[in-house]
Amino acid sequence: MLGRYALPRYLTGATAARTGDEVSGPALLLVGLAATGSVATASGLLAALTISAAIGGPVLGALLDRSRRPGRLLAAALAAYAAGLGVLLAGVGRLPTILTLAVALLAGLLTAAISGGWTAQLPGVVPGDRFARANALDALTFGLAGLAGPALAGLLGSTLGARAALLAAIVLVAAALPVAATLPRPDTVPPPRSLPREVRAGFAAIARSRPLLAGTATSVVSFAGVGMLVVCCPLLGTQRFGDAGRGTLLLAVLAATAMTANALLARRPGLIRPDTALPASTLLLGAGMLTAALTTEPAYAIVAVVIAGAGDGPQLTALFAIRHREAPPRLRAQIFTTGASMKISGFALGSALAGPLATQSLTACLLVAAGVELLAALTFLACRGRPVRRPSLARAA
Repeated sequence: MLGRYALPRYLTGATAARTGDEVSGPALLLVGLAATGSVATASGLLAALTISAAIGGPVLGALLDRSRRPGRLLAAALAAYAAGLGVLLAGVGRLPTILTLAVALLAGLLTAAISGGWTAQLPGVVPGDRFARANALDALTFGLAGLAGPALAGLLGSTLGARAALLAAIVLVAAALPVAATLPRPDTVPPPRSLPREVRAGFAAIARSRPLLAGTATSVVSFAGVGMLVVCCPLLGTQRFGDAGRGTLLLAVLAATAMTANALLARRPGLIRPDTALPASTLLLGAGMLTAALTTEPAYAIVAVVIAGAGDGPQLTALFAIRHREAPPRLRAQIFTTGASMKISGFALGSALAGPLATQSLTACLLVAAGVELLAALTFLACRGRPVRRPSLARAA
């Protein structure tokens, strides 16, 4: 795969998989609402799909780090994730809720493959002199996916029904399989060790590096607030625009702003230091949620997600830059998937909390989400100020 078109091919596959993942969340919410009529059940399905990533991410990352063909393993994980979404497509509203929740939990074990597992392969695709720009472009695929995903979910949900939106998610994830399977082999593979020891090494590397710890902790807390915002968006659509499907389009506006911000960073990748951009962008996310909570007009709902998007894009770019800079090479995939899985689990906890809270008061839920973003920024400052030792491969072993 290495060659002139390596990066475009990588970005195409990443965009397809991540767009499918971005469709799956809003689509599953819409399927749950349509099939059960319960906000709590719908948010519970989304939480189940995401919370189990805390278990699956570290294990998947360790397997990728020790694999001679990580692309094929990544493709297998994507195929299994698509199959899990297929079972949910057929089962929600037809099978007992406990069974669909169990399927969502199993599928969620593999969600880190789409984010951290894929990004960890980037150093094998792009040489070092072009890496900063490639990192910004990789983060931009999340913005593009976040733009197209909710928009597609909302459009299909409003016109063809919620199940059509979930079917689109399956097709997009499956479309990325050929690219994943042909990702380049690593130059070297570390000697095999026991899987529990590998997993412990990844967590130890994060815990002993102050920047990795600060970035990981901040993103986990921040994404809990984002999970609350995602659950609120269909209700914002109903309250401000008269249609829950239109509410998911607010997520597309957020993603468009995030993508625009990342496009600017791709043109000038050294414009802002990642250790400065991460807490600043987190505060901007919170400002958007606060704006949504304190206003009632439809236009201000759009302004609110634009503000949030201006923080969301640079936050992800800064987080990736910190991880690429600080991660030991032989633990890179595990650190990315562990960080991604913890972040996804934070999203799950936030969305689970938002279901019953938003049912009682949408404004209160958005205010809590804004407070969570403030807490995330303070978490970054607290972790950066803590004297943590630099990671050592010998110690991490």
